[in-house]
Amino acid sequence: MPGPGRAERFTLTSGIVSLHPSSTALPGHGVIESLANGLGWWALVAALVGLVLGAAAWALGSHTNNYQYASSGRRAVLVSALAALVIGAAPEVINFLFGAGQSAH
Repeated sequence: MPGPGRAERFTLTSGIVSLHPSSTALPGHGVIESLANGLGWWALVAALVGLVLGAAAWALGSHTNNYQYASSGRRAVLVSALAALVIGAAPEVINFLFGAGQSAH
């Protein structure tokens, strides 16, 4: 059964946690960074393949007057382009959001 003053103790200790990301704080930071870079490269290759195949389907569908193939190809091109955009912008987006979170008090 909580005694009187329990709520006051919780509010006094709720502000002592902090976060300071550091790439050298844990062993293997270079391996994790290399892994993230490698995954980003593979994701960009997948976006490139999707873009090329989508453009081919779009062109073939347009040439043969097949609306469904043209629509699917156009969608693949747009999704692949947006995926490449997100992959390229990911580090800046993460840094922006972390900075915004750090400034919240």
